[in-house]
Amino acid sequence: MRIAQVTESKDLRLSAASYPSGAILDLTADASQPQAPPAVPPPVIPITPLDGPAIVIEAPPPSDAAGPGVPARVPHLGHAILFVSLAALMLFVFSALLVGLSHPADAQKIVTSVMKPKILIAVQTLAYIATLVASYFFFPLLWHRPFGNGIQWDFVTARRNAYKLIPIGLLTGFGVQAFSSLIPVPKNIPMDDFFRTPSDVWLVTAFGTLLAPMAEEICFRGFLLPAFAIAYDWLSLPKTPAARERWHMTTNLTPTALVFATIVSSIFFVLLHAEQLAHAWAALAVLLVVSLILTAVRIKTRSVASSTLVHASYNASVFLTLFIATGGYRHLERLAR
Repeated sequence: MRIAQVTESKDLRLSAASYPSGAILDLTADASQPQAPPAVPPPVIPITPLDGPAIVIEAPPPSDAAGPGVPARVPHLGHAILFVSLAALMLFVFSALLVGLSHPADAQKIVTSVMKPKILIAVQTLAYIATLVASYFFFPLLWHRPFGNGIQWDFVTARRNAYKLIPIGLLTGFGVQAFSSLIPVPKNIPMDDFFRTPSDVWLVTAFGTLLAPMAEEICFRGFLLPAFAIAYDWLSLPKTPAARERWHMTTNLTPTALVFATIVSSIFFVLLHAEQLAHAWAALAVLLVVSLILTAVRIKTRSVASSTLVHASYNASVFLTLFIATGGYRHLERLAR
């Protein structure tokens, strides 16, 4: 009896050893009935990577604006019109204010007082500062992002590339002055009125190298340039749902739109200075080239601060030449043509 039990136990161990690891041995099953074969795990198929470069899906840029995470296209044409209208309003308000404080007796004296260089510079200085300050606080409410981010100011890029940007402005200025000496220019232009006295010249120098370049670059390269480009791309957008969806998921501007916006914004830049140059077509053509250079810098660096630095350096080269030619602005009679 003991021998039979030992034999049976041995048979059970041998039977269990014949099952694969993890199988369940059913001791209650009827050995006389045919049994199903033990389950065999499926073969493991190795996964090899596909040939070719990996596909990388980039997330859309972060934004504080509401929506799927893609910032809206700003400044668009409506924002640009609003900025220009604000600047015009400030010019009118401060002109009326300063004229009112001067207490002119008649209309002729009103015109005369407004046309004085110091009054003009004061009006433009106050108007530019008021416009920039108001825009700094107002437009972020529309854009849901900081003002500098909306116009692509990017002072860090300008500071990092200052060693290249300043020479570009100086060389452009000296080159324009050399070329301008060869083209016909009227003997008397309104701009000459700002160079009658040393005090006027010093005021123009400070205004032309510090405030004017920044205000003009924010207007023309910060607002008008992207506004015209956005308008061009929108008008040329195919009228399909896919195109509309792509428009809302990207902020890129096409090269054609940038070329169009560069030309149009530069034309407006020239028109702003046309009165100062007595509408001399040769001088305006040179100024158009300068505007194209400034716009190219702004597009290349994606920084309005960079084009501002080039603009300020360009103006500084002009005043530096005048400073040297007139002995420190003491002999302005040398400027007589």
